[in-house]
Amino acid sequence: MKITVYGPGCTNCVTLADHAQAAAKELGLDVEIEKVEDFAEIAKAGIMNTPGLAIDGQVKVKGRVPSIEKIKELLK
Repeated sequence: MKITVYGPGCTNCVTLADHAQAAAKELGLDVEIEKVEDFAEIAKAGIMNTPGLAIDGQVKVKGRVPSIEKIKELLK
């Protein structure tokens, strides 16, 4: 499973990546986490407000940092 975090590296982007990693670990999932910081690539993914989160190429979250529990729901 691949998780992509979209954002320029701000505090919220780092927090989202940390939450995604924690959620995957709690579920016992083997995931690859990719960080995309290039604004052109972020826009290409359809994300106008960062941070964004995609799971296996499908954007699930835009413009906010969901809780670890919410990310766990998205990963199931």
